[in-house]
Amino acid sequence: MRTIVLVAVTFCMTAVSFGQGSQKAKALLDDVYNKVKGYDNIFVDFQYSLNNKEANVNTETRGDVTLKGDKYLFNYLGAQQLYDGKMVYNIVPENEEVIIDTPSNEENTITPSKMLTFYKEGHTYSWDVLQTVQGRKIQFVKLVPIDTNTEIKSILLGIDAETKHIYKLIETGKNGTVTTITVNSFKTDQPLSKTLFTFNEGKYKEQGYYIIKN
Repeated sequence: MRTIVLVAVTFCMTAVSFGQGSQKAKALLDDVYNKVKGYDNIFVDFQYSLNNKEANVNTETRGDVTLKGDKYLFNYLGAQQLYDGKMVYNIVPENEEVIIDTPSNEENTITPSKMLTFYKEGHTYSWDVLQTVQGRKIQFVKLVPIDTNTEIKSILLGIDAETKHIYKLIETGKNGTVTTITVNSFKTDQPLSKTLFTFNEGKYKEQGYYIIKN
């Protein structure tokens, strides 16, 4: 009888602890979301790495993105992706081409405009480890997709406890691929050109680019 009571007490304590951890995690993510939404624009310079030991894949590069509302300018691997609020423009200097397409409507697709807010829906949350990185307290929150058909196993979000800015994202796929994005620089409310998110088709035609419209 005493064993049954101890098991029951332990179970209840674990359930309460998990519930509190989940609530703390959600509250912290809400703080991050509200902070991000308060900025007129955001510039993020980041380091990107992809690792899969079984496939012997290990790549590392950097990129940056400027965000204003849903609009963005994304620089990555020598190419640019621009979203003006209506269409997506993939500008590839190496191929001298611009591919114009409609934005993806897939729920599981994390676009640059969603990269700081994607966690708001479709996940369960739990409190994870606290790390000190160069004197900064980084609190990790674990996200697990509710959709069991997704290729993502889990996501760890490292959040600066003082600024409430995202510092690191570690995504683990069901195939063993680990994708890590580390923020090198996070700037807000920068002076932006009025034409930053405007695509100038004539400019690229003059430079001899192929314009491909899907």
